[in-house]
Amino acid sequence: MKILFLGDIVGNPGREAVAKYIPAMRKNGEVDVVVVNGENAAGGSGITENVARELFSFGCDVITLGDHVWDKRDVYPYLNSEAHIVRPANFASEAPGRGVCVVEIKGVKIAVIALLGRTYMKYLVNCPFRALDVVLGGLTDVKVILVDMHAEATSEKVAMGWYADGRVSAMLGTHTHIQTADEKILPKGTAYITDVGMTGPYDSVIGQIKERIIERYLTGMPNKFEVVASKATLCGVLVDIDPATGCAQSIVRIQKD
Repeated sequence: MKILFLGDIVGNPGREAVAKYIPAMRKNGEVDVVVVNGENAAGGSGITENVARELFSFGCDVITLGDHVWDKRDVYPYLNSEAHIVRPANFASEAPGRGVCVVEIKGVKIAVIALLGRTYMKYLVNCPFRALDVVLGGLTDVKVILVDMHAEATSEKVAMGWYADGRVSAMLGTHTHIQTADEKILPKGTAYITDVGMTGPYDSVIGQIKERIIERYLTGMPNKFEVVASKATLCGVLVDIDPATGCAQSIVRIQKD
């Protein structure tokens, strides 16, 4: 089971990259399942129903979200109605949406879980480690399990990787928009990477117009962030998972300009 997971899709350039590559990769049989982090897909911050539907139309099977999940208030009802979009499971149970979804593709059940880190993050959320325990305890007859750990601190992601080893098929980090070079298969069969990178314009500061970010650092004054209107690089990982055991066989970093 070949699962492609793409990191934070940033604005229209990121969506254009998805439209360019994903249909062809699916047609050519390069991937069986496509999961994307879409929390920056609408104008660089948050997601809307229309944007989510667009990503699904390009061939994405599941969309995960992170700390920008609540930026577009009109998406809240959609989070409740659309089963293939997941917000972090460690938000309060009263929050819109769900933290896990299960899809069946080619006769294989695949669970996708989203979690939000707590270190240096703005939201007060429940413990992601204990939230993972709760979610896994509620899954039955599912061996292929993918976790999107949306977190700022590399240490928190690394810790989650070791905590989840042997319990999930892949623990993939998002949020920092910078692809790391530490992809590996952990001893008990879990594929791991600290951050899969972003699908967005790389002639930028994490997708935003670099001059505005530099000005903010120089002056300390707030200014409007805006996604760079240029060609995007598609970043993510391709994970090959044995559907019989749920163990990862390989993990390969992907970058397509």
